Amino acid sequence: MDDLSEKIYVDDQEGVRTITLNRPEKKNAFDQSMFPMLASILEAAQNDESIKACVITGAGDSFSSGNDLGNFLTALSSNQFKSKEEMAEFGSQLLDGIVKVFIDFPKPLIAAVNGAAIGIMFTTLPLFDLVFATPTATFLAPFSRLGQAPEGCSTFTFPQLMGTARATEVLLLGKKINAEQAKTLGLVNEIIPGDFMTEVQDRVKKLVLLPQGSIMESKALMRRWNKEKLHMVNVEECKMLARRWQSDECMEAVLNFFQRKAKL
Repeated sequence: MDDLSEKIYVDDQEGVRTITLNRPEKKNAFDQSMFPMLASILEAAQNDESIKACVITGAGDSFSSGNDLGNFLTALSSNQFKSKEEMAEFGSQLLDGIVKVFIDFPKPLIAAVNGAAIGIMFTTLPLFDLVFATPTATFLAPFSRLGQAPEGCSTFTFPQLMGTARATEVLLLGKKINAEQAKTLGLVNEIIPGDFMTEVQDRVKKLVLLPQGSIMESKALMRRWNKEKLHMVNVEECKMLARRWQSDECMEAVLNFFQRKAKL
């Protein structure tokens, strides 16, 4: 498949679709167009019998810095939305859509975390089937300091994986963790030094050689028991985020973030 956009690059090889988030100058943060674009790429892979698995990674030295906070400033300074309510609802629908696709994706979904994973591309990692990371990868959920709230079903999956105490440190206090810590907490399967993407592709190629009916049906059974719960959590998290985005507290925190950044 050719590139669908400069912002997301797609490469299909030997049954593996590799999806590269390609905004390295923004640490592969998502602008408004990238959420539905990624969803469409995954939905196309779901319906393509030649694609057996999907890998998501980032260009440059970052995996993804999550939702581009510049989206807030763009929305506020333009006439795109008539009100903060309309802006917040639009943003929550974008997040709801991509998380739904992650939850429902029937084929193996692999994250190749090649650097910093921040926000939604950190919180959604438990929705992936396999997560590989470089030794220098870091993981951060800075929601509280930005006046926001966790998403990606993390308010359910993180306490399940690591317990409430650790989840509180990560999601509420915004504790940054490294690759070894993420592996210990159950967020990462394997830390791969050296030629990272070559090693990831080698592992995924072995995966797609296995009987695919067995893989997909086994995944469906493993995910079946929590799927309805995950969809419910996603809806509630998106509602909460829409409320937070309309709050003065959130707006002030985002503006302070950009003021600090401008002084650097």
